[in-house]
Amino acid sequence: MVRKLFGTDGVRGEANKYPMTAELALRLGAAAGRYFRRENGGVHRVVIGKDTRLSGYMLENALTAGLTSTGMNVLLLGPVPTPAVGFLTRSMRADLGVMISASHNPHRDNGIKFFGPDGFKLSDAAEAEIEAILAGEIVPARPENIGRARRIDDGRGRYLEFAKTTFPAGLRLDGLKVVVDCANGAAYRAAPEALWELGADVVPVGVSPNGYNINQNCGSTQPATAAEAVVAHGADVGICLDGDADRVIILDETGAVADGDQLMALLAARWAEDDRLNGGTLVATVMSNLGLERFLQERGLRLERTPVGDRYVVEAMRRGGWNLGGEQSGHIVMTDYATTGDGLIAGLQFLAEMARTGQKASALVRQFERVPQLLKNVRYELGAEPLKAAPVQAAITEAEGRLSGSGRLLIRKSGTEPLIRVMAECENEALMTELVDSIVAAVEAEG
Repeated sequence: MVRKLFGTDGVRGEANKYPMTAELALRLGAAAGRYFRRENGGVHRVVIGKDTRLSGYMLENALTAGLTSTGMNVLLLGPVPTPAVGFLTRSMRADLGVMISASHNPHRDNGIKFFGPDGFKLSDAAEAEIEAILAGEIVPARPENIGRARRIDDGRGRYLEFAKTTFPAGLRLDGLKVVVDCANGAAYRAAPEALWELGADVVPVGVSPNGYNINQNCGSTQPATAAEAVVAHGADVGICLDGDADRVIILDETGAVADGDQLMALLAARWAEDDRLNGGTLVATVMSNLGLERFLQERGLRLERTPVGDRYVVEAMRRGGWNLGGEQSGHIVMTDYATTGDGLIAGLQFLAEMARTGQKASALVRQFERVPQLLKNVRYELGAEPLKAAPVQAAITEAEGRLSGSGRLLIRKSGTEPLIRVMAECENEALMTELVDSIVAAVEAEG
């Protein structure tokens, strides 16, 4: 079966427009409830978390209606990070977990992500089956079997206590001043509390959500505000999360940005030293820098590449039995701890290295020299297929020929927005820029 509604990270779109309407959310909840509801009796349970978007209220209520209509009991967590939903789905023995969030997107967008009873995001096949149920007549529960809904007040606290257990015993963050930027999103309370309880001097940024300001001039995709705070407060490090806190970007003491590739390199090398990097392998996507691959090879380690999307990273990790992976964008997946990317826990692992080694952040985030990389995004009209156009194909073929083994070229559709992403890596920066611009121009002409 082919998925049409689900993208690389659930269902996503602009709020109050298809597919992010209350009507669709209600039917999607009912379809998911019918898919997961066991027919052999017992309690049928689903946990729902959300970030701080205004539209989260609308979608939460609609999903609740759909799920309870098929006999699912709904436990409402309120604003919690996406990884908290994965954790609590398993912890609370739920059949299903749902996160309402559009991650790093602006407030006008929203999304719905599903987690299975094992706490991992659903497979493509499971999502396709839910779509098939959605397309037909959804059988409701009998009146006596309609589900109930209740608020869970301590969901954040449960996740917070678990997150702290991943920080090495015997270490504290005393003496470290940490700027934490929560993007006015789901971790606006959990992240500062965790750092403070571990002993850090916390400077919070992006902790005043109002329904509209999630990811606005803050967070992992716009770290300038946090960087200014690092310098202004003389902080030792900055931790920047995104709207649902499944990503993290590190800022050193000068405010300079280190992406997920540098953090993965640090953790992979450290875990390999401790003989805890399963299979000597790090899993990352095709977007990760060539410098990371060379860094690992020099240490006798290997890089397993996947398509873009943390779900594909996790699927590869589970198939291969590997325990560390992630994305350049800051999704860091550590299956020893979590079932999905977890920005807070990844940030804690970095802070643990600072506490353990006594080194400055700037020393720890410069693990390898990046090969020059250029990424440009081209927006296209919905329904258009610019990558199939002959002029675009010709531009790509010419660019690949001119690179001739001296670099990498990656052209792909975004799985969450109507964008074509054009990326190249090459030691010759002038050539790299020329090739990317030529493809971008061809795509713009067709989009």
